Amino acid sequence: MGRYKKGDIVKGTITGIEKYGAFVSLKEYYSGLIHISEISYGFVKDVNDFLKIGDTIFVEILEVDDDTYHCKLSIKNINYRQETKPLRKKHIKETPHGFHTLETMLPTWIAENLKKKK
Repeated sequence: MGRYKKGDIVKGTITGIEKYGAFVSLKEYYSGLIHISEISYGFVKDVNDFLKIGDTIFVEILEVDDDTYHCKLSIKNINYRQETKPLRKKHIKETPHGFHTLETMLPTWIAENLKKKK
């Protein structure tokens, strides 16, 4: 079984544009074509109106040929320009009391919530 399967949403880079669609480079030697009919539900006069060479986008896998490492791709059902920003960890300030507050208040909080449920 190969790396990709039908229905996967993966990141790729536009490597070429022709009148009939756009070529996309994927990871691990895979490449694919987004046919012009898979770009939008509306009429697409020029692929360049939607994609540019060098764009990094998300694509949906329609078919995979693991022998040739080629995929048929689509962007019309997904948010292909979705930005993925790395998650920033919030710095948690430690209170001077540490876990002491939790230790002393936990029984009170439990009792209060049990009363609310009754």
